Amino acid sequence: MRLSLFTLFFLLTHAALGGEADIVAVDVEHSGGDFYRFSVTVKHSDEGWEHFAKAWEVLDMDGNVLGARVLLHPHVNEQPFTRSQTISIPENINQVTIRAYDIIHKFGGKELTVNIRKSK
Repeated sequence: MRLSLFTLFFLLTHAALGGEADIVAVDVEHSGGDFYRFSVTVKHSDEGWEHFAKAWEVLDMDGNVLGARVLLHPHVNEQPFTRSQTISIPENINQVTIRAYDIIHKFGGKELTVNIRKSK
């Protein structure tokens, strides 16, 4: 079976149409001790199991991963969507960056940097 150039182009590019996963909002609440609850809103044109936002991560300003939330399924009809995770943030860290990961593009969408309000 021979494919036309158009068909071949369509097949090769179809999986990438969803674009990168973007962080569009972050809410951080102190949960006690070193624990903070991150409510992260992700926007991605999930297309199904082959192309969806798979996770988001919280990083310190040196790029070290402090914690993550793995997303277990596509959110095709729920965009943008918010998911939460409680993460331990060391006392010396006052600012973090949140980034999202999608199956096709990996990391690379819009990230957000937020200040951590330390409660005494």
